[in-house]
Amino acid sequence: MRGTISSFSFHASETPEAQNAVQRLERLYGAQTPDDANIIVALGGDGFMLQVLHRFMNSGKAIYGMNRGTVGFLMNAYREEGLPERLAHALRSVIHPLHMTAVDENGNEHEALAINEVALFRQSYQIARLRISIDQQVRLEELACDGVMVATPTGSTAYNLSAAGPIIPIDAPLLALTPVSPFRPRRWRGALLPNRQTVDIEVLEPCKRPVNAVADHYEVKSIRRIQIREERRSRCVILFDRDHSWDERILAEQFRY
Repeated sequence: MRGTISSFSFHASETPEAQNAVQRLERLYGAQTPDDANIIVALGGDGFMLQVLHRFMNSGKAIYGMNRGTVGFLMNAYREEGLPERLAHALRSVIHPLHMTAVDENGNEHEALAINEVALFRQSYQIARLRISIDQQVRLEELACDGVMVATPTGSTAYNLSAAGPIIPIDAPLLALTPVSPFRPRRWRGALLPNRQTVDIEVLEPCKRPVNAVADHYEVKSIRRIQIREERRSRCVILFDRDHSWDERILAEQFRY
């Protein structure tokens, strides 16, 4: 979007830092409604950015985050000056969410989209036992663990990273399948999958060892089975400053010590 003049609207979290920032920015640049803008400037942290991406998914609006939170991995640095120029020269990335279809203990089907990851967690003190299939072929007959997740490139630096999963460049056509505290097989550390593949997970002994599923902020209790795939028909557009691009963040994170 180099050289274009774009209209933008501010969207802030409820924290004092974000609310103070939006007041200052609107005094500088004016206040537009989201309907009248083609860029949403999100002020907050990564969690808030995730909410904004969900809200404006498939709207055609690009999301540009400025960090008024804690980690801010998805955010650009907060600066009040030169915002129109930063937006005009920002790098654009298109991300596709995951589609989750989960069936609970009563046979009810739940669907949700996840920008970061779909994760399964044991619900009680009993370790979870899961069977994992890729494109309808069983690849892991039994995984005994605290949980497992499928993460997008966007989500690879979030919960996936804390579970020792791989960091994925944002434009890479890959998904990370990452276990949480695997017990058996003890040496299994997960897999990188082409993003065209479908992951099916069956909960073994669901009554004795109940498992919950979470797609970003949407949780389903006591699931029996779940299917996870990339939803190519849905899209979000995210903007990064050229001097602090996603690729640079990925490299910096992998060489952090």
